[in-house]
Amino acid sequence: MKSLTAEQADSAPVPELIAATEQAMPHQANALARARAFAEPFIAGETLDTGENTLAHADAVASILKSMGGSEAMQAASYLVYACNHLNKPQEVIAKAFGENYAALAMETTKLVKIQQQTREAEDAGQLVDDPKLQTENVRKMLLAFSRDLRVVMLRLASRLQTLRWHAACKTAAPPSVAREALNVFAPLANRLGIWQLKWEMEDLAFRFLEPETYKRVAGLLDQKRAEREEYVEQLRSRLEGELRAQGIRASVHGRPKHIFSIVKKMRGKSLDFDQVFDIRALRVIVPEVNDCYAALSWVHEKFAPIVEEFDDYIARPKPNGYQSLHTIVRDQAGRPIEIQIRTQKMHDHAEHGVAAHWAYKEAGTKGYSGVTASGEYDAKIAVLRQLLAWERDLAGSGRGLFEDRIYVLTPDAAIVELPQGATPVDFAYTLHTNLGHRCRGAKVDGAMVPLNTPLQNGQTVEITATKEGGPSRDWLNTDLGFLASHRARAKVRAWFNEQVKHETVARGRELVEKLLQREGKTAIKLEDLASQLGFKSADDLFAVVGKDEYSLRHIETVLRPPEAPIAPDEFLLKKPRHAERTPKGGVLVVGIDSLMTQLAKCCKPAPPDAIAGFVTRGKGVSVHRRDCSNFRELAARNGERVIDVEWGAPKADGAAVYPVDVAVEAADRQGLLRDISEVFAKEKMNVIGVQTQSVKGTAWMTFTVEVADSGRLNKVLGLVAEVRGVRWAKRR
Repeated sequence: MKSLTAEQADSAPVPELIAATEQAMPHQANALARARAFAEPFIAGETLDTGENTLAHADAVASILKSMGGSEAMQAASYLVYACNHLNKPQEVIAKAFGENYAALAMETTKLVKIQQQTREAEDAGQLVDDPKLQTENVRKMLLAFSRDLRVVMLRLASRLQTLRWHAACKTAAPPSVAREALNVFAPLANRLGIWQLKWEMEDLAFRFLEPETYKRVAGLLDQKRAEREEYVEQLRSRLEGELRAQGIRASVHGRPKHIFSIVKKMRGKSLDFDQVFDIRALRVIVPEVNDCYAALSWVHEKFAPIVEEFDDYIARPKPNGYQSLHTIVRDQAGRPIEIQIRTQKMHDHAEHGVAAHWAYKEAGTKGYSGVTASGEYDAKIAVLRQLLAWERDLAGSGRGLFEDRIYVLTPDAAIVELPQGATPVDFAYTLHTNLGHRCRGAKVDGAMVPLNTPLQNGQTVEITATKEGGPSRDWLNTDLGFLASHRARAKVRAWFNEQVKHETVARGRELVEKLLQREGKTAIKLEDLASQLGFKSADDLFAVVGKDEYSLRHIETVLRPPEAPIAPDEFLLKKPRHAERTPKGGVLVVGIDSLMTQLAKCCKPAPPDAIAGFVTRGKGVSVHRRDCSNFRELAARNGERVIDVEWGAPKADGAAVYPVDVAVEAADRQGLLRDISEVFAKEKMNVIGVQTQSVKGTAWMTFTVEVADSGRLNKVLGLVAEVRGVRWAKRR
């Protein structure tokens, strides 16, 4: 069979389009009879889940395919599909008896049947949580993506139409999931493929089962039966075409009889009463030139009574999407309204296959319907499909698929997931949820465990095994290992590792800042307040730059220890005489100055017998530091003239003097840690007057303030604290 041209394809009848998909199907003598005889022993006594006899169903499907122009080969496949379920190795057995092409067609169709059944069962059980509109569109895509030609789709369309016919004949209600799938998936697909008769019959039957009361009400409002209405439209079409040609207008007129679902859809979409639906009877006139459009319009308005307010000139004023046509509604002699559309062939081609394709704006809707626009990418691919049917031989024979760059797989709940070609279970996990992708550790494909870098195929059911916590493997970013095909999934993995690096950097910065605060005795400072004081938006921002060594801790020390204002010369009266008088002040002997106020520095908390030194402060007397105090060393380096010698006074006879000291502890955090360390201090009769704790990623930092009479005894207690389970070190600050 020769290939069709683009122009031929646009107007080709359905049989020719079907035939264009069958070139790779080798002709076999008596293929239909042989296929029926082959399947009959398996399916003659079997019933489908609808209750219909399987053989009778296959007979009816073959008959529908024949009426659509399907060859004997395609009709034969309707029997082989149902035989597959009874064969241990159906692919091998059918290929041996009928050839590889028959086997492939039967297996692909069988796979689709099972997937659709699984999806319907999940819907009936209320398991699908995905967006219904998106799920419907994905099912549509899968129907076409499953096969490299349209034969599988044709078989499924015919099968679904027969199921609806059977329920109607038996006067039993079709399951809602079956009817919804017919209305939302199969009927629009038939419309897209130009199989108009199948489309409207399937829509009416499905709508009849989904909304029986509405169907009956609208049917009763129609003033004629469908057959009578179609006969009237055909008579009108023939008369109009003949008379236009008699006027020298080469017109091609096509009838567009409405059916019940279409009427209800328009009434709801435009909020119309039944009497306002003028296009129950409709004709389309296609002429060669624009001038012919207006000539035909003039003649129509002469012969019929136009409804002026219903006239639209979309040729002079095209719709935003480029659609052009003349729309008028007229009344015949009996007063019945008739919609007539007049356009050129070029306008018609654009309306059929361009942005304003009939199936696009009727299914997806324009502002006059539901306000939803059609998917450009999907619509474009369908248009490509039609051109391929016209220009190329059958898609199966050419080895090219419509959606070669995409695959469609299922979740265990039968939700359809669209993935790039070559996608793996890891891609699948990330598509479902980013966190599931991070925690993915294993996968089952059609119930069998597979490696995570296994490429997925159309129609497979994928189940992910995940840990409760965790992250991705760096191997997933290695393109040579083939774990990821999706750019989005790859970006999510990179983002996770970047976040981990940031988290570790922040943790390191936090540790450095907190240790500095401990050394400075400033652990009471709120970290957010400190960050704000340093000019950072948050504490984590401060920790991030400290952790990357981009911000010196000296800046923080400067804020914690602002330099004291120098004492004016006339105020600085303290000197260090050679011979000092010793006067006890608060337990400390100050050399050279009598009646001088003293205080123990909070930064290092000195206690006997620590080596100490004094620093003259402004307005607060002498601050006594340990000589190894880093704060004191910096003060002495900047203002050495204010350093004076001090020493501990003799202990009191009652030994009641005690001094607060800070003890720092680092340990592996665990339950009961604070209690166990506190018990050590209690047994050693050391009073704990303050505790501060901080835990980061399983590590605890603690600061205990304890009272001691002699710091020398503290070393023994620290040794006991270090022996507590989990403690890494304990030392005086």
